[in-house]
Amino acid sequence: MRTRLSAMLAAVLLMAGCQGGPDDENVDASELQKRLSAARTTLDDAETVNISLATKSLPDGVTGLLSATGQGNHTPAFKGVVKVVTGGSTLSADVVSAEGTLKAKTSFSPVYLKIDPATLKAPDPAALIDAESGITQILDETKNLKGGTKSRDGSEVLTTVTGTLPGSVVRTIIPSADSSATFDARYRLTDDDELRDATLKGPFYPEGGDVTYTVKLTTSDQPVTIKVP
Repeated sequence: MRTRLSAMLAAVLLMAGCQGGPDDENVDASELQKRLSAARTTLDDAETVNISLATKSLPDGVTGLLSATGQGNHTPAFKGVVKVVTGGSTLSADVVSAEGTLKAKTSFSPVYLKIDPATLKAPDPAALIDAESGITQILDETKNLKGGTKSRDGSEVLTTVTGTLPGSVVRTIIPSADSSATFDARYRLTDDDELRDATLKGPFYPEGGDVTYTVKLTTSDQPVTIKVP
């Protein structure tokens, strides 16, 4: 009997250890905003930002951004790999954007060619890194903030913050987003108020239904120089 009780107690303690800390449902919205603003400051002050913006899939018939992964700085500039869906096919390209010029090189093109991202209903990836009008503005523009369930990422306990974003703000990230709609936002923050990831859900494309994008941003103190080929 003692052996069974000890085993049950160990199992309970193990399950408790796998859980995050207490939920933050009763945290004041102003305190949550301070944490999100602190996370934005960290990103906007960094020399280099590594960014991943991706969705698992796009609705049938939709032309748009599948993913953008790379690094940039606040000049703004970006270099990395972008994948778009157009005509039912996925197109991957090496991309460099700086000084207002965006060039891409695909697997069937030996050189970089200047492109207009609007034709693919995708953002200029350099614009995402802009400290004033880029993707970090969502951290100050999210409304109806609420604390949520805590979760673990390895040894770290992350705080979840949820809220809503006006479509007019989301449209600055994905140009085809419905500016009149309201988008759901979910953020996960470390105890040091660093943004681990953000999830945005809503009507990013006309007649495409809701699409979910996940954003991951990390920083580096090492400067990066990016020039258009």
